Amino acid sequence: MNVHHKIDFTFPDSIFKSFFIPFFIPFFILFSHPALSQQTIVLNTAFGSPVSNESQTGFADQVVAEAFRRIGYQLETVRLPAERALINANRGIDDGDLIRVAGLQKKYPNLIQVPEAVMVIDMVLFSKNKPGFVVNGWESVASHSLAIISGWKIMEKNFSVLGDRVEIIKTDNAEQSFTLLAKDRVDFIAYSKWSGLGYLKAHNITDVTLLDPPLASPGFYVYLHKKHNKIVPQLAAAIRKMKTDGTLQAISDRLLKPYLQKKE
Repeated sequence: MNVHHKIDFTFPDSIFKSFFIPFFIPFFILFSHPALSQQTIVLNTAFGSPVSNESQTGFADQVVAEAFRRIGYQLETVRLPAERALINANRGIDDGDLIRVAGLQKKYPNLIQVPEAVMVIDMVLFSKNKPGFVVNGWESVASHSLAIISGWKIMEKNFSVLGDRVEIIKTDNAEQSFTLLAKDRVDFIAYSKWSGLGYLKAHNITDVTLLDPPLASPGFYVYLHKKHNKIVPQLAAAIRKMKTDGTLQAISDRLLKPYLQKKE
């Protein structure tokens, strides 16, 4: 005679609480904790210190990272040549560009300009042999030679109108530009104020002068690939809030102001 035994798989509450709940709690915490579930946004940049650096402790690094943190994202930056950075961002290889001048979406249609400036940066001339040169706009460099970094659209656009009245040498990075200046191959470098000062400080260069006034002082904005269009308003609002609550000014005082102490 066959005897069939029914097995009861019902667990008493005490066993369930003592075994299963401790087992599932760590997984619940892992997947629900905000710090562990944040999505990472990868932005590229060609800027150097003190605006941006590999350790993400530059001014733009800190401001944009804090803005993303406030809306639930983590920031990671990658360093690329200026032109390549825009191409990669436009193609969606990276999530966007850390900071650029306004209006680039006209040429790079897959990019969306976040409508709140991260910072205003003076575009300036650096000179070794013409420390007393009077800067009077873009056309003041006519009949001179200068180096600009390829991919810096504001430089390329404004100097192009001078045609053959100016000799322009395009370089890949700041090191190449400052090397040309050191070897007297060019009269000027057209570059951003902060990154230029950062390069001079890092390399202990004392015979190069930052010329005043600036050529222009444009605002610089985060650009995101269109796949992130939903967070553009949130990021803009976060940057705006950082300006009103004093966070942005505090970061500026800590990271940028020291570069001006010699002039004050």
